[in-house]
Amino acid sequence: MHRLADRLPFYLGLGLVTAATLMLQIVETRIVSVTSWYHLAFFVISIAMFGLTAGAVWVYLRPDTYRAEHFSYHLAVASLCFALATVFALLVQLTIVTSLPASVMSLVVWTEFAIALALPFFFSGIVVSFALTRSPYPIGIVYGADLLGAALGCLGALVLLNLVSGPSAVLWIAALVAAGALCFAQGKPAEAPSRPPIGAGLFRYRTPILAVLIALAAANSVREGVRPTIVKDNIEQPGSIAYEKWNSFSRITIGQSRMTQPVLWGPSPRFVPPLIEERWMHIDGGAATAVYRFSGNLEEMGFLRYDVTNLAHAIPGHKTGAVIGVGGGRDLLSARVFGVPNVIGVEINPIFVDLLTRRLADETAIGRLPGISFQVDEARSWFARTDRSFDVIQMSLIDTWAATGAGAFTLSENGLYTVEAWRIFLDRLTPEGVFTVSRWYAPGEVNETGRMVSLAVATLQDLGVADPKRHLFMGASGSIATLVMSRAPLSDGALEALRQAASTLAFPVLLDPGRPAASPLLERIVTAPDRAALQQATADSYLDLSAPTDARPFFFNQLRLDRLPDQDLLSLASRPGVYGGNLSATLTLAILILISAALVVATIVIPLRSTVTTASASLTVAGTAYFALIGIGFMMAEIALLQRMSVFLGHPVYSLSVVLFSLILSTGIGSLVSERVPLDTRLKLVLWPLLTGLYLAALPFWLPDILVRLESSGLLLRAGLAVLVLAPAGFLMGFGFPTGMRLVSQVDDRPTPWFWGINGAAGVLAASVAVLVSIEFGIDTTLRVGALCYGLLAGPALLLLRETGMTALTRPLEEASPAHS
Repeated sequence: MHRLADRLPFYLGLGLVTAATLMLQIVETRIVSVTSWYHLAFFVISIAMFGLTAGAVWVYLRPDTYRAEHFSYHLAVASLCFALATVFALLVQLTIVTSLPASVMSLVVWTEFAIALALPFFFSGIVVSFALTRSPYPIGIVYGADLLGAALGCLGALVLLNLVSGPSAVLWIAALVAAGALCFAQGKPAEAPSRPPIGAGLFRYRTPILAVLIALAAANSVREGVRPTIVKDNIEQPGSIAYEKWNSFSRITIGQSRMTQPVLWGPSPRFVPPLIEERWMHIDGGAATAVYRFSGNLEEMGFLRYDVTNLAHAIPGHKTGAVIGVGGGRDLLSARVFGVPNVIGVEINPIFVDLLTRRLADETAIGRLPGISFQVDEARSWFARTDRSFDVIQMSLIDTWAATGAGAFTLSENGLYTVEAWRIFLDRLTPEGVFTVSRWYAPGEVNETGRMVSLAVATLQDLGVADPKRHLFMGASGSIATLVMSRAPLSDGALEALRQAASTLAFPVLLDPGRPAASPLLERIVTAPDRAALQQATADSYLDLSAPTDARPFFFNQLRLDRLPDQDLLSLASRPGVYGGNLSATLTLAILILISAALVVATIVIPLRSTVTTASASLTVAGTAYFALIGIGFMMAEIALLQRMSVFLGHPVYSLSVVLFSLILSTGIGSLVSERVPLDTRLKLVLWPLLTGLYLAALPFWLPDILVRLESSGLLLRAGLAVLVLAPAGFLMGFGFPTGMRLVSQVDDRPTPWFWGINGAAGVLAASVAVLVSIEFGIDTTLRVGALCYGLLAGPALLLLRETGMTALTRPLEEASPAHS
């Protein structure tokens, strides 16, 4: 019996390593969002799973190396390798240009990126698999320490990201892992092997390594030395940055002040620009907005009258206004310039509000201007919660270019551009109020503008409007189009004011209730009497112009995969608009799937193939099908729930943290309960997958209504609801892996490595496929695919049960007992 004092260092070390593993996964999604694009977040999830599985394979294939008599030593060395690999991978990652055109070189670059990203997780896989399979301590407590650490790591990542930068967070995570190594080294036995490998040197200097990592993390937290080099394909010059701040939402940089012509999104051709002093503000290195020097005299900002994004302010009489996303404060100033006395800026990221009201207070008087106030909150939730009404709500170009430029893959779906969201915004208008949205426009093409109009029409149809065209007006300038919409038909006075402003400022009118639309396609969209007609109106376009909903919230991805074989891709990719970016992102996704498959085959499937050669054909087929199904089903459900909760919680990192926390904790509980309540009869092996599949399949029917009803709740309540929804799914899915291993082990425990390798491989590949399914068919379809996988488990599970019965007939009962009881 091991004393508690001997066990505690091991439990603490394991908890620190698993917490660091989940923290690293979440923080990496934030860093990748800065250096590349948000859509790569799914790749981080996939590669993390690959690295963990490859590490477990490594331990299995080297039983003579990873021996129980050197248990604590190997755990400490692997943890030190994990810590150092984390630093090394970060340095490599920050210098790789990932957005090359699809080619052989891009394949090479992405392979380098994947290997660098997987390396720390590989060593984490060694630690976790060795701890779980060779531990001399009670497996239930060991597994509990593993799960508790991982669950706390999901939440700890949010805390860390709000304290330090992304690179500094990774360095602190490396120090946390080294601390875990120090804990492992206190355990018994911790002696080095008689013929020690290179790791013995690491083990000997474990304390200095920890001290160096802490010093490096602390120094980088004070003065950024380890920082992104390549940001959105550009080399970043630190000297051009006057201020930099990271949090869980984004990385904000402020450029040096300069005298220049004012930045307008869609300036009038008749605009004569003055010279002003301004700074550039960059969000995640891609999206940019200007911060103007402003003393408090609104006459200084008169040039804002010439921007097409402010077209709605031409309507007189507005007394109250709201701005979604304050950025550099230009929309707030615009409302005041046009005479709106009371304006509130709703901003999810507190960095922006801090910049405008405190840090840049000497340069801009926005925070001191009478009539302007701020609300730090997710806009959709705040509007659902507030009882205030507004004459004008403005949302200008709210995105960070991640989706526009790269295809809006997983974790970049935007809950502000769905039918459900726009209904909320329209509900907060006064009877004559207007909601105005500005998006990118390509003259001669409708692309993003067409989808915006389609979304507006679908929203009005949901509100029972019979003639949506009477509620819409849209003008354009250059590459920007501004839509003005209202719940009630636009009045004659409002229309006259809008027409007059467009004429005076030479803005081409794209939509007007009294005139034909600027293109036949737009005319078909705005005159569609119902949703079926709207769908038909957009069906012939080479772009996906359907109205996004919470079930398919990919506003920025307009690529139609079913049309790709019929299109001249080269000519379409060269057209202005989002198509080229969407196509590039899809080709990138194809490359990543190819790389994932190659890595999985090379490091998991081939090395483990020998373990299944001695097994019977029926066991091999049934076991492979079983573990592939739970791998695919779990990942399909995880990605779908990540996407759905990203819309509900308001930000991808919140979704990632809450969903992973809930699934890890509840899946672990399910796994532990499966030991007490084993699925060992035909009835149980039919009821369990059926119940799991039914729960997942039922979510699309009742969950959306619940989410909409609780839209107005605070973040903590929404996160709590997410946990409650996810917990049953995780609990039920948690039975899958241990049940399969128990059944296989009763027949022959030699091929078990093959089966858990297949499970990991299926999960790695399913992460990419789940993204494609969600984009093309919707999140609910991805969830239903996961449900189907679990529903199909009954077949291979019953075959495995039959194998155990046949085995019991051919060997003594004690030999047929589970190998892992």
